[in-house]
Amino acid sequence: MALQGRSPSTRLRAERRNALLADYRPLPGAHDELMAPDGSIRPHWEPFLAEWSGLSQDELGHRFGLADRHVRDTGVSYRVHGDLDASDPLAGERSWPLNHVPLIIPGAEWQTIAAGVAQRATLLSSLLGDIYGPGEMIAKGLLPAAVVTGSPDYLRPLQGTANGGTLQLYAADLGRGPDGRWWVLGDRTQAPSGAGYALENRLALGRAFPDLFRAMNVERLASFFQGFRAGLAASSRRVEPRICLLTPGALNESYFEHAYLARYLGFLLVEGGDLLMRDGRVHVRTIAGLKRADVIWRRIDGDFSDPLELNSASALGVAGLVQAVRQGNVQIANGLGSGVVEARALMGFLPALAEHVLGDELILPHIATWWCGQQRARSEVIDRLDEMSISSAFRASVDGLNGNTILPGDLSPDARSALRARIEARGLDYVGQEIVRLSTMPVFQGGRLQPHPMTLRVFAAATPDGWKVMPGGFCRISEDVDARAVTLGSGVRSSDVWITSDKPVEQVTLLPSADRISIRRVIGTMPSRAADNLFWLGRYLERTEATLRLVRALLGRLIDADDATPERAETLRRLANLLIAWGAAPAGKDHSTASKASAALHSVDQYGSALSSVREARRTASVIRERLSIDAWRLFGDLQRQLTLSGDEPSEGDAYETADTALKTLAAFSGLSQENMVRGAGWRFLDIGRRLERGIATCRFARHFADSSAPGDCLDALLDLTDSQITYRSRYLLGPALAPVLDLVMLDPYNPRSVAFQIDRLDVEIAALPTLSEDGMLEAPRRLALKLAAECRTAEASRLDRTSILLFEQLLMGLASAVADRYFLQNSEPEGSRMTGIA
Repeated sequence: MALQGRSPSTRLRAERRNALLADYRPLPGAHDELMAPDGSIRPHWEPFLAEWSGLSQDELGHRFGLADRHVRDTGVSYRVHGDLDASDPLAGERSWPLNHVPLIIPGAEWQTIAAGVAQRATLLSSLLGDIYGPGEMIAKGLLPAAVVTGSPDYLRPLQGTANGGTLQLYAADLGRGPDGRWWVLGDRTQAPSGAGYALENRLALGRAFPDLFRAMNVERLASFFQGFRAGLAASSRRVEPRICLLTPGALNESYFEHAYLARYLGFLLVEGGDLLMRDGRVHVRTIAGLKRADVIWRRIDGDFSDPLELNSASALGVAGLVQAVRQGNVQIANGLGSGVVEARALMGFLPALAEHVLGDELILPHIATWWCGQQRARSEVIDRLDEMSISSAFRASVDGLNGNTILPGDLSPDARSALRARIEARGLDYVGQEIVRLSTMPVFQGGRLQPHPMTLRVFAAATPDGWKVMPGGFCRISEDVDARAVTLGSGVRSSDVWITSDKPVEQVTLLPSADRISIRRVIGTMPSRAADNLFWLGRYLERTEATLRLVRALLGRLIDADDATPERAETLRRLANLLIAWGAAPAGKDHSTASKASAALHSVDQYGSALSSVREARRTASVIRERLSIDAWRLFGDLQRQLTLSGDEPSEGDAYETADTALKTLAAFSGLSQENMVRGAGWRFLDIGRRLERGIATCRFARHFADSSAPGDCLDALLDLTDSQITYRSRYLLGPALAPVLDLVMLDPYNPRSVAFQIDRLDVEIAALPTLSEDGMLEAPRRLALKLAAECRTAEASRLDRTSILLFEQLLMGLASAVADRYFLQNSEPEGSRMTGIA
């Protein structure tokens, strides 16, 4: 296929090529992916360089912009371990560091890599079965018992269980040595991460260079995920199993990947609190009751998965999960004890195990490793300490390492002596490994290509047809030009990996063909946690709006200096007092009215301020980001930026404009939710939260500004707060009067800001929610909604007073509690258990 686009002259192409490669030199002693030792370009990179040489700097910038826009629009993000803030899950979030140059590997070379990774997955899977089964490898002396039992990832309660050490997804971290040979740097069997980011890298670069992608016949990734999904489904006893992805939550470093993969693969994203053990089976708490979970793809450490039998301090797992595994009632991927074969201590024994188990040598060797738990290996490590890297033998950090790999040759004499003493005293905690110099690949910097060290994570999935290796992977690139493996760490950039073919590749997609699409209008059962967060998202947004309206009404009257009447002073007092009562503004005479209004907008210390409510809304939204549109997510960021005070306290006019602008942004979100969200269960809970909070706020406004002693200006403020000025003026020629104002804001079912309108909508939405049984009895939320509707429809504006308005407010708060008790905190019988058995 010919590349499309502009065709500059041969001379111009040559000039651009020379500019790209200016000063590009492989690092000493390291293999370079792009350039051979003699300075020639490796043949499989030529089509890529030819395409880039045909693009000007502006055109390249445009292509990069397409890729970066995809990353930005889809919200691809990650966190650095330890860079977390429980009060603000978004504080440590970083945009995905995409390298615009792919790693290119020819298909012939990839076949060896794929075979080696599949072989290693087979070996480790067999080894896990033996560790949690008969234990022959230990009995025959091929594996020291301490390498297994000394690992914190060996879970004794899983011994003898069929699912204890199963392996459905495996990943190998690879590096290429100076001789061009690929080496295994580490195994990932606990909960391998990076597959979702590899897919996002592909989508981003595929958007930037679609013609080049097709012309080079780059292998697709969809078939790998298709096989992985089929493998998980096949592990269940049910024909159409419910597959869940268990995530630690929004504070996890790779939460974006969890949410993204759950949506891409059609799995239910759950946290530990969403799951419940009942009658030997695991169920998902949903708004329709308990639904059986057949397969759980866990992304939490095995020992954190069950606080009952494993780590009692865990708040991430499910009490009783081990018992469900033991009884064979749920399949876990990877098995809870699978992390035991991830230990570095095991690597030194794998060659002999491969000979015994597989009857063959390892296709992909790993870096030379000496476990210091054996006398001979410990002596060799100590004798050659300056020539090795020292790491923890197991996942747990040990004294002197803090979870990191160190180079003793770079330590001071005293530090080196201390390390040697620790290894001699307790060698089983340490491994020594050969120092490997990683290969380098090009990174685009300063208008040209520059070499940087890289590692490659390759994934293998257990499918019904055997192990299938992803034709690509997760490439990490170091910002440091030191090519020693131990200095790479987690990397600072990531690249797509292109496996090229000599013939056109099959167009594989996870989407069904047009003639086989099963039509559906709902997306399945909603977990209670997701409904809970949508409900509170609606409430926080409505609280923000109420605070903003109070501030705008207060500042508008302060700015209007021509109306300094006693009535105006009374209105200002009531507005300020309500902000104080809501926790939005500080109390005390030391704060002027204007400063109270400013605090109600911008304060991070006042829990009821607009900024605090927006931060809570954004935090809540971050947990259900996969259910929100990109535009909606951007609006949360816009709101927080608008309300964050970056300088001195603003003037009254500036603060008024801030409140007004923020209200317009909230109106944009309301428009998105009303016009763009499908009217499913998610939208209903978002709307129920907003309606409840708006009704409660309106009752509070009415109690404070529409009592029998309220002056006309207070009634006018109430109309402002409920956005009902135009409607009132169109109906009544005279100024605000108590009964007509109360009727409009409390009892008018045609006013979308009135309490009556909110109650009518709540009645409709709650009636559409699922019920647990078909016994003809009304559930608590429905009963309260009907009671509220009856009270509202029979009330008279002339008889409304503070007490009767407070009753409406309390009934609304009671309805909010009833909704939470029924749909979010429910511990109901599993689906069908009364009639047909558990589904």
